[in-house]
Amino acid sequence: MRNYLIRRIISVLPVLFFVSLLSFAVIWIIPGDPTAAFLDASATPEQVEALRDNLGLNKPPLLQVTEWYGQVLTGNLGQSILMRTPVLTAILERLPLTLTLAAMALVLAVLLGVAAGVFAATRRGTWADQTVMTLALLGLSVPDFWLGLLLIVVFAVQLGWFPSGGYVPFMQDPAAWLSSMVLPTLTLAVVQIGFIARMTRSAMLDVINQDFIRTAHAKGLSELYVVTRHGLPNAMMPILTVTGIIAGALLGSAVVVEQVFALPGVGRLIIGAILSRDYPLIQGGLLFLTLIYLLINLGVDLLYAAVDPRVRLE
Repeated sequence: MRNYLIRRIISVLPVLFFVSLLSFAVIWIIPGDPTAAFLDASATPEQVEALRDNLGLNKPPLLQVTEWYGQVLTGNLGQSILMRTPVLTAILERLPLTLTLAAMALVLAVLLGVAAGVFAATRRGTWADQTVMTLALLGLSVPDFWLGLLLIVVFAVQLGWFPSGGYVPFMQDPAAWLSSMVLPTLTLAVVQIGFIARMTRSAMLDVINQDFIRTAHAKGLSELYVVTRHGLPNAMMPILTVTGIIAGALLGSAVVVEQVFALPGVGRLIIGAILSRDYPLIQGGLLFLTLIYLLINLGVDLLYAAVDPRVRLE
């Protein structure tokens, strides 16, 4: 186990290097100038150049990326151009909201998706199976931003059940916090519910036709007991795999959802950095999200061994 962890941690480093290098290259290719966030249209070319010198933007790109990697190795992701605060501090201040939103959406998606997939698999070929799979396909086809706007129109504007946006900290008002998180969580979870439901159905269909399931039925065990104690545990491997993929995808989707619902998370922070050409914040934010995604994949691999005794991490 220890050797496996060491190898996986070492394998993370090239991925982080590639992502950071790619983000740095893309930032320099796209048009725009961070000085536009500080100076208006009346600024003289001399003022623009002086500001660029002050921000270090006139240095050669190779020198900039070398200095940035040197800072990263010491745990310093640089300083935000617009906010004038350390990038790591800005990210850590907003990270709990993003992780909470992604975790709530993941739990909801797994619970409803697995339940729907098992329900459809045990009723294969019936109208119930077709209905569940049709709804799952519909959920997979809906864009996050469109669904978020639709939920705002229905549940916030017309019915007034939930706020249309904004965020209330949990410690300030738990009830208002929950109310502000309901619509974003639903928006993130709907697409993933369909994904998990289809994968669970496929995995369960492979299992319920096995001999040990028929033997369990022959012993007179109830359908619920056979499915929950014998069927579902043996179908967990593909479900775990897709759950890990979804956990990473939720971090990317949170960027859009936080913008739609005006949530002050890491996703909205990165969007604001892109619009203002805040290069250090963009690079630091992408690097941090990539690291979280890789850690999630590592956690899923470790769960394989916990769920299936046949798996050995060597």
